[in-house]
Amino acid sequence: MRDHVIAVDVGTASVRAGVFDKTGIMLARRVEPLRLHRPGARRGEYSADDIWQTTATAVRAARLASSLGPEQVAGLAFGATCSLVLVGNNGAALPLFEDEEGVFDTLAWFDHRAEAEAEELSATDDPAVRHSGGSISPEMQVPKLLWLKRNRPDLWQRAGGFFDLADYLSYRATGNPARSVSTLATKWFFRAQDEDPWPRALLGKFGLDDLLEKVGAAHAPCPPGVSVGRLTRQAAEALALDREVVVAAGMVDAYAGALGALPADKAAASGEFALIGGTSSCLIGQGGEPVFATSLWGPYFAAIQKDQWAFEAGQSATGGLLNHLLEIHTEGGPATESRHQQVIARITEMLAENGPGFADGLDILPDFHGSRSPYADPSMTGMIAGLTLDKSFDGLCRLYWRASIAIALSLRQILEHLGENGIPATRLHLAGGHRRNSLLSRLYADVTGLPVHVSPTEDVVLLGSAINAAAASNLYPGLTPAAAAMQAAPTRLDPDPALAGYYDRQYARLRLLQACRDQLART
Repeated sequence: MRDHVIAVDVGTASVRAGVFDKTGIMLARRVEPLRLHRPGARRGEYSADDIWQTTATAVRAARLASSLGPEQVAGLAFGATCSLVLVGNNGAALPLFEDEEGVFDTLAWFDHRAEAEAEELSATDDPAVRHSGGSISPEMQVPKLLWLKRNRPDLWQRAGGFFDLADYLSYRATGNPARSVSTLATKWFFRAQDEDPWPRALLGKFGLDDLLEKVGAAHAPCPPGVSVGRLTRQAAEALALDREVVVAAGMVDAYAGALGALPADKAAASGEFALIGGTSSCLIGQGGEPVFATSLWGPYFAAIQKDQWAFEAGQSATGGLLNHLLEIHTEGGPATESRHQQVIARITEMLAENGPGFADGLDILPDFHGSRSPYADPSMTGMIAGLTLDKSFDGLCRLYWRASIAIALSLRQILEHLGENGIPATRLHLAGGHRRNSLLSRLYADVTGLPVHVSPTEDVVLLGSAINAAAASNLYPGLTPAAAAMQAAPTRLDPDPALAGYYDRQYARLRLLQACRDQLART
């Protein structure tokens, strides 16, 4: 019986594949690393074919580990970072960079080479600007493509298609170039609520009239929970599945995480936010009416549920910041999961001995890769005040702890900003890799003063894609009933009222350090 699904999540550094039964239990999970080319601190490139081959490896391994046969798999769904894939007229890769390891033809989601183009787009009065919180991010696809046309016209002329990564994977799996409403709405200025959803005036103003042909505008986009087709023969062979498997319209990974994290019965309720924490962090909510605020991405109609508006705030470097601190410190090393856990274990001991103030005197601004919210400034930088010559492991732990506090304080500032704009938060639903970080999970509750719900599902982003696949393959009659059946009851972390005063003081110090940074920038 076909009553299982496979979910894929392509993150910044790895591909994860999970096999789920129709009740939401994950039977097996496999993780495979990705190759990433970093030509600069604010640039990153992948090979799309490497991503596909790595995905196939992860899917095959996960299905074998689950002991299921191909005939038991009903559906497949892809969630992925909003990396941008360039495909040639003949389907071949378009090389941004090429070396002995292969062709790099995909701009990483975090690539900020299009900062100047994003500023130009932001200076217009197009509705896309309002739906981007007043400032368009260089992480969106249109500024990246404007950069490409200006700086690599050779690639532009040879381009046959531009894909969000989740859409590219669906295309490789089915041969259908139709894009997802979710990816288009959240990253391409596509307004699903409008009769003519494409930003034609904006594209024309910047000489991008020919873009629509290259992004598949002739094909009707598919919403989440709907099939884009079944596996081709080549894809079925690569994935070790059969051709009866239904492929769902893909989603940007954070939105798949929101689908998995937000409770089905309250997914659109006021104050419910999914916090998707990985390399970066995304704070996502839904509602029946559009809401606007500075630095708030959206609202995006039908990005998750077909009749709802989704909106997003975020932090550009959270897990990425903690990785960075491990990698640059003499006692750090590669930012592996085990190394993080070793540091967390020592910090837990230091907390038990001395309380949360054991590293006081170190203050950090976590904007090492710019600010998405609340400042919407991709050029913003981080700061560390209070450094000494300490190179010890405990010194690393103190730095890691204070960076974790800074990440949580920054989240508090974002929530405060949303509340001031009529979007108050009442509860956080944690998903992503931060769910496995006991320090961050606890800090999010203690620092924000909000209850944090943590799903028992090991990988909530994969769960969201599993829900998507289950709906698309008709195991359930839609996303909401699929989510209701597949989500498990979470654990609730309540804030510790005894620590409220301490974190109030730390928040005041964060604001003071921000003021110092602003003053230095003006000097």
